[in-house]
Amino acid sequence: MSLITPDFGLLFWMTLIFGIVFFILAKFGFPVLTDMVRKRQERIENSIRDAREIEARMASWKQDQEKMLEDVRREQSAILREATETKARIVADAKAQARAEADKLLSEAKLQIAAEKESALREVRKEVALLSVQVAEKVLRHELQDDDSQKAFIDQLVDEADQAQLRS
Repeated sequence: MSLITPDFGLLFWMTLIFGIVFFILAKFGFPVLTDMVRKRQERIENSIRDAREIEARMASWKQDQEKMLEDVRREQSAILREATETKARIVADAKAQARAEADKLLSEAKLQIAAEKESALREVRKEVALLSVQVAEKVLRHELQDDDSQKAFIDQLVDEADQAQLRS
């Protein structure tokens, strides 16, 4: 058997099998495919129709929004006019009150500043004392790292304590 010239029996069976496969596809496969294509086409048409409806709704919403914006602008200008009138009245009242309270606040502020200054000085003194103690502690640790320097320091402290008792 040659690949270029097939036998009559091979052609017969190939044609028969092709016919059977084509019949099965025509009976069962093509209707399913055409049904799927039809459903997809309907879905696309529905989507286009929905999109057009949404577009129409959005156009009407836009008109409503423009009307609302115009109303809001009118209200805004009325509120701004009223606010400027109220502002002028409030400013005049506030100036009168401010003059009266300014002297009172100034005297209270001076007293408070003096108290805070004293408190800050106490705090600074406290911090300086703590830092001095920490520095002294670090210096002593550094100087008293070996046993000989520790014994010498203890002897010096004992001598100073004895001299302080003798003086008193």
